[in-house]
Amino acid sequence: MLRWLLVVFLALVLINGLTPWLRRLGLGRLPGDFQFRLFGRDWFIPLASTVLLSFLLSLAVKWL
Repeated sequence: MLRWLLVVFLALVLINGLTPWLRRLGLGRLPGDFQFRLFGRDWFIPLASTVLLSFLLSLAVKWL
């Protein structure tokens, strides 16, 4: 359980760092991707994009 929590956290951090590049591809605007302003800072939680990228990566790994 802890391992999956760590993997999801690292995926969220990675996607958050790649947000400008991923937005050009259309990710980050899916239903389920949350963006809000709190304490004067923009927060972005890409839940739907994370699930989609995880699914695509798992398909790629199974294919290889």
